[in-house]
Amino acid sequence: MSIRIATFNVENLMNRFDFSGFRNQLQQDRSLALFEIKGEEEYQELERARTIAHTDDTRQLTALAIAAARADILCLQEVDNQAALNAFEYGYLYKMVGAGYRDKYSSAGNDVRGIDVAVMMRRETADGEPIEFQRMTTHAHVTFRDFGLHTPELAELGVGPDERIFRRDCLEIDVLVGGKPLTLYTVHFKAMTSPRNGRDGRLASMPIRAAEAAAVRRIITDRFGAQGAPRKRWAVCGDLNDYRERVIIAGDAHAGYHFKPVREAQSSVDVLTNGGFCENVVERRPELDRWTLYHTRGPEERHLCQLDYILLSPALAQGNTKAVPEIVRNGQPWRTIFPPGQEVERYPRTGWDRPKASDHCPVAVSLDLV
Repeated sequence: MSIRIATFNVENLMNRFDFSGFRNQLQQDRSLALFEIKGEEEYQELERARTIAHTDDTRQLTALAIAAARADILCLQEVDNQAALNAFEYGYLYKMVGAGYRDKYSSAGNDVRGIDVAVMMRRETADGEPIEFQRMTTHAHVTFRDFGLHTPELAELGVGPDERIFRRDCLEIDVLVGGKPLTLYTVHFKAMTSPRNGRDGRLASMPIRAAEAAAVRRIITDRFGAQGAPRKRWAVCGDLNDYRERVIIAGDAHAGYHFKPVREAQSSVDVLTNGGFCENVVERRPELDRWTLYHTRGPEERHLCQLDYILLSPALAQGNTKAVPEIVRNGQPWRTIFPPGQEVERYPRTGWDRPKASDHCPVAVSLDLV
């Protein structure tokens, strides 16, 4: 008996317009910055038109990437709300895969932009085994004080002990697959901040992600017990917004690109994997072929890295030693630089920078529940 699970940051699956760019140029779309706009009313009219025109192509590509993942259970990040998810599934994904993902679950998390995590499920696996929803638990309310995770480093960032740990949520969902229990934890950790005043933004924001990772570990241990957790079937799926390694890109299209793998000295992901608590199964792929996101600030700063994870409990990992996750990269924009031998056929209408399926790639893996 097997089940295929996937995680995908779908990048701003919204059902509302964002007009904040009128007053904050950092949030204004670059295309509108080309035009002289006389007032807020005109700005809102143009922003509506731009968003609608851009969204249709984008969501067709998003749906193609999800269809390619072939997941029975799909963990999503950056979903506006249940209404947005329903509209996307009916208007786009349904045209690709039919009436597959009938069951959808999400929670109102803590993100200031309102983007949440969500889960879509089929009612049976590709093998015909029933998938039965059992329980959903949100942990968005948990504070640093609740779990004793407040640190001086967090205080330096201006984070108080009574603030909520998760920047979105840790959405816990229990299912039965052919009668066998499986628990999924869908997460979306704090984003890396931009470099500021000569300080590395990733390291500066890491205390928050480390606390989120520690909280997930605590939730799992409280649920199953320190001795029981390794023997249970569970997985942490989502965008952890951190990497343990990256592939630095040098050179250019004319002289040729060079790819150098670099291991990071520290990562908030280690908080979850330390001591064999769980396994990052994407690391079963070759070193240059683990990336799920292309990052660039121009030719001086380019790298590939893994931000999207499926972390398996010891029981699931040991029962699936030959399982290697698939990373769907066909929805990446043409600006993404692929290492030799990894090039893929992009989906139709994919642009240089946009439209694209997402800035992230879906990660999927098939697991035997033994």
